[in-house]
Amino acid sequence: MGFRSLRVINDDRVAPGGGFPTHSHRDMEILSYVLEGALAHKDSMGTGSVIRPGEIQLMRAGTGVAHSEFNQSKTEPVRFLQIWIVPAERGLPPAYGQQAFDQEAARRDFVLLASQDGRDGSLRLYQDADLWMALVGPDATRQMALRPGRQAWIQMARGSASLNGSPLAEGDGAALSDEVSIELSGRDKAGDAEVLLFDLA
Repeated sequence: MGFRSLRVINDDRVAPGGGFPTHSHRDMEILSYVLEGALAHKDSMGTGSVIRPGEIQLMRAGTGVAHSEFNQSKTEPVRFLQIWIVPAERGLPPAYGQQAFDQEAARRDFVLLASQDGRDGSLRLYQDADLWMALVGPDATRQMALRPGRQAWIQMARGSASLNGSPLAEGDGAALSDEVSIELSGRDKAGDAEVLLFDLA
């Protein structure tokens, strides 16, 4: 818990019909990334939405937001990652965003989900951080150079892969400092490894 501006990644599994009743947050950039099922979201800004695999949600808690999250289904489970990033400033106005991303493109290269400048249609974070994702097949390799002075966090959301030669299994995370590049090689013969990469100041 706590690497650079990345505060925490919760890997939550929610039973059918279950969820998290209304609760409050302040001064945090909260990203939700659904791996399985459908997650219903409601908040005090008047937002009501359902988040599914292939989508990313951002809730800027800022001066304060109350929200709830429930499994949309009465029969299927939900699994999602809730990611907290500490914003560069406190007391920001609350905001909400939700985007679909191109999963086929993610099988070819890293896809940008969130960034400080909102480039390439990504969600805009109030922090010098980029969130990328990739789907890495069993015989595929992905590479990314890191700018001088940057740090990286790799989260294995699903499947397994090698990171710069070291094996990572589902649920593992790895912090990288003083590295010039990242190389991921798929190891899961059953399918794609689903990987999140945080490029952090």
